[in-house]
Amino acid sequence: MYTVKELFPTLQGEGAHAGRAAVFCRFAGCNLWSGREEDRETAICQFCDTDFVGSDGVGGGKFLTAEELASAIESAWRSTLAGPQQRYVVFTGGEPLLQLDEPLIGALHQKGFEVAIETNGTIKVPKGVDWVCVSPKAGSELIVLQAHELKLVVPQAGHASLESLMARFEKMDYRNRFLQPMDGANLKSNTELAVSLCQKRPLWRLSIQSHKLIGIR
Repeated sequence: MYTVKELFPTLQGEGAHAGRAAVFCRFAGCNLWSGREEDRETAICQFCDTDFVGSDGVGGGKFLTAEELASAIESAWRSTLAGPQQRYVVFTGGEPLLQLDEPLIGALHQKGFEVAIETNGTIKVPKGVDWVCVSPKAGSELIVLQAHELKLVVPQAGHASLESLMARFEKMDYRNRFLQPMDGANLKSNTELAVSLCQKRPLWRLSIQSHKLIGIR
């Protein structure tokens, strides 16, 4: 069974695929925070701004089989083209790798979908995922050391030296490296920090949450 918080068509707002049509499937649950405010201060990840508890969001629910969830994702795809051209689904959370598995990946490939994930990098990636975006969290053990994309949210409590951390990630096998300013009350100063760091270390590019800027989910 798969527990989905929400499932909806949108445009990818961040990183290398920003602006691309996609279906977002947000799984419930995370291994770095319960999702409940009373647990935030003791969680490994304390800055998450996403509700991933339960299955009561738009398009959410409990899906008994991989085929059932794959069909729901297919139904959410809005392309008017006759075939499955450019079908793209992004699994996120919470932490999607608590639930995403090879049967679901296979069912989506059968329907012509490219499968992407946004993960904290603490769980092994199953075979068949087409695009892996790792967003590491300070204080967690990173085990996904090779991916298509690294998205580092800055600043995070627990990061002693951002440039030293960036240098470490530059030695790993990530094809694209992004700095993303942390949202919230300090967004302006966080953006200035990210811009400055990208200028100092040009292996990195700036990622902004464009979906929030234009008012879509």
